[in-house]
Order: sequence, then structure tokens, then C-alpha cells
Amino acid sequence: MKVCFIKVLSGMFPKPTIPIERQHMTHQLAFDLPGAPTRHSRADFFTSPANLQALAAIDAWQAWPGRKMLLVGPQGAGKTHIARIWAEMAGATVIEATALAATDLDSLARAPVVVEDAECIAGNGDAEAALFHLHNLATPAHHLLITAATPPRDWGLALPDLQSRLQAAPLTTLPPPDDALLSAVLIKLFADHQIIVSPRLISYLVNRMDRSILAAQDIVARLDAAALALGRPVSRALAANLFPHDPVFDGLNSLANE
Repeated sequence: MKVCFIKVLSGMFPKPTIPIERQHMTHQLAFDLPGAPTRHSRADFFTSPANLQALAAIDAWQAWPGRKMLLVGPQGAGKTHIARIWAEMAGATVIEATALAATDLDSLARAPVVVEDAECIAGNGDAEAALFHLHNLATPAHHLLITAATPPRDWGLALPDLQSRLQAAPLTTLPPPDDALLSAVLIKLFADHQIIVSPRLISYLVNRMDRSILAAQDIVARLDAAALALGRPVSRALAANLFPHDPVFDGLNSLANE
């Protein structure tokens, strides 16, 4: 059965371990402040060889065959950001595929549409039927962008008509972020938190982290929180203390005394 992951990585890494004698001070100094809102504008998008093809595809949206496009890539590759860039360009409505069955499709189809995480509806008869009807209502006059983690042939769709229409759609693949993109994202995220970090830390994290924008966001947020709580700068040594048992950061403990 298809399992769709929620786009939250709060459990990806262990919580930082703070010595007992410092916990009282930590509770006084560290506050859960709201972070900066996620920005999905073109100005906040970092181009790299990993995403140039996908970016070119949405820039050429008015020439899409059949006025539709599938954007396929793993979780955390940047599909949402690219889809939101296109939505702004095309004046499109953005909706999760799992919400289609409860949506007024006639109204939705009166403008371009982005349907996100379409693989999550596989096996849901009402949702599959809703996407099929939206496709037929929208594409004669408007454009339709559908994002998914894998190509439609791998979703396990039960509705043959939907399967055939999606497999006939042009498909653009978005691979996981490359080192250049992850480095740029980490630097930008640290800057958003008003943190200056060394190139050595960026390089070290990139060489060991998961290939995911979401992982980068989680790492920066956790390092920022630990630095605030402990009154220490963000460094490789702090990362070693924060992620002592995570295989993604295997070897960081050796840097704790640098």
C-alpha cells in the first residue's frame, strides 16, 4: 500500500541532549519563537544543474502539450518551490491531491491548477475520480501542473482512464539537490537566522546530510535552537554535540574538541 510522507522532519534527528546542570538556564534563555515564513518566490530559488531542466519546463508552460505537465521528484527535491513559482506566473490555484474529492471542481477548473502529491490518491476511488474529472474540465482551456514523487505508472492507480491520461502527459524529472544547491540553501537558511557560518561547516554538513531541502531546514533550525540555548556559536563542534548518534552525521564526534 502506498505510504505518503508528511512534509515534516521533526523526528528525523535526535533531540539535543543538554546537561542537567544547564537545563534550568536553558529554559530561561531559549524561547520557541516563530521562524521566518517559507518563501517560494523566484527570487528565493537557487538554480543548479539539478533543477535547470525543471525550471526550463515551467518557464515554457504555455507550450506544454495538452496544457499539462507532471513534475516528478523525491521528497525534499524542491517540487513545491518550483510549483509555486509556476503558480505565481500562471495565476494558478494550488491544491493537495487528497483534497480534490471535497472540492468544487467546476470552480477550480476555471483557472490554471497545481495538484500536489498526486501519488497519495492511489487506491482512493473518490480522489482518483476527482483528479480525472479535474483533468477533463481544466485542460481544454487551462493548464494543469501535477507534482508527485514517482511517475504515474508506479502509483498503483485503480482508475484506468486516469492512468492513461497521466501517462500520456509530458513529464519533467527533478532529481535530489546536488552539493551546489544544498550549499546555497544552507547558507541562505543560516543567513535567515542571522547566523554567520564558516565554509568548512557548510562543506562538512553537505557531505553528510540527506539530499533534501527539508533536511537542510531541519538541521539549521536545530543548530540555531541549540546555539541559543547553550550560548554558543554555531560550529562543527556544536553539530557534533547536537547529533552524536545520528548515522547521517557519523564522525562528527571526533570534532567535538576542535
